[in-house]
Amino acid sequence: MEKLAPYTTLGLGGPARRFVEAATAEQVVSEVAEADRAGERVLVLGGGSNVVVADDGFDGLVVKVASEGVSVSRDGEQVVVTVEAGESWEPLVARAVGEGWSGLECLSGIPGLVGATPIQNVGAYGQEVSQTIRCVRAYDRRTRHVVDLEARQCGFSYRDSAFKREPGRHVVLAVTYALDVSGLSAPVAYKELAGRLGVEPGERVPLARAREAVLELRRSKGMVIDPADPDTRSAGSFFTNPVLAPEEAEELESRAPGHPRWELPGGSVKVPAAWLIEQAGFPKGYSRGPARISTKHTLALTNPTGEATAADLLALAREVRDGVREKFGVTLVNEPVLVGCALDEASA
Repeated sequence: MEKLAPYTTLGLGGPARRFVEAATAEQVVSEVAEADRAGERVLVLGGGSNVVVADDGFDGLVVKVASEGVSVSRDGEQVVVTVEAGESWEPLVARAVGEGWSGLECLSGIPGLVGATPIQNVGAYGQEVSQTIRCVRAYDRRTRHVVDLEARQCGFSYRDSAFKREPGRHVVLAVTYALDVSGLSAPVAYKELAGRLGVEPGERVPLARAREAVLELRRSKGMVIDPADPDTRSAGSFFTNPVLAPEEAEELESRAPGHPRWELPGGSVKVPAAWLIEQAGFPKGYSRGPARISTKHTLALTNPTGEATAADLLALAREVRDGVREKFGVTLVNEPVLVGCALDEASA
């Protein structure tokens, strides 16, 4: 049995009962379809950068996606880039910046594979992949057909998608992005990034300059994979920034007047989870056994020495979640996919 820990950035996870590396989209479909017909449980694994696998592992088939290929065509003032799900994300962003394709530059330094990007609607520093995705090719395990879903069919929202809301139904095979042909970034939408660049929000900068600024920010937070940096032994941000309905926002304001926030349409408010965590008494470097909050960023939970278990990490996550809920009445939601485990112990 293949141990899954080496295939995850957290270095956590027990063995898979059966493990297959699929080199093509066709093999991915074949392996998943055959397992479905046999009634076998299936876990499709990409880069392992957004997943926590239980210490008991996975009692079924793990399909490691390893398909490769990038095709490029021109459509007016845009390039259309179709990428196989097994391609690594960061080299794609580097190529886009180098080629003068605008729209992905603020997503530099994010680990993982292309196939994961539409599932999470991956985003950072004011950009989300939903802003550039034109189409997602996927295997629909319910209908047993390969489908091409236009962006409007993907149900994208903040760190969410139709794929995430129906976990396990679709296996992403390829993603098509439409990128502007331009040496300039998309308008800088994130205040912290604008400050690092020395520009006002809404301004545009050379692609390479935007990319380097994003990489600098991510490195400062331990969010660029580096074997020499124990803070990068994580799954990135463990909790999403809560989006509160108007009445929930009023409740939080009563508990923490003047708290940081982003106003959203309809009176909703997005609140920085990192601020909530720190104010609830969990600073950078806070540990519970061998699991630790990153020393650089409170949103990342880490396995710094490689000695933590998934149970250790989840115990820390529960402590943080419960502490924030007790102090602020806000329940944080995990961003990584939990395989064979859960934050609520009763449902694990």
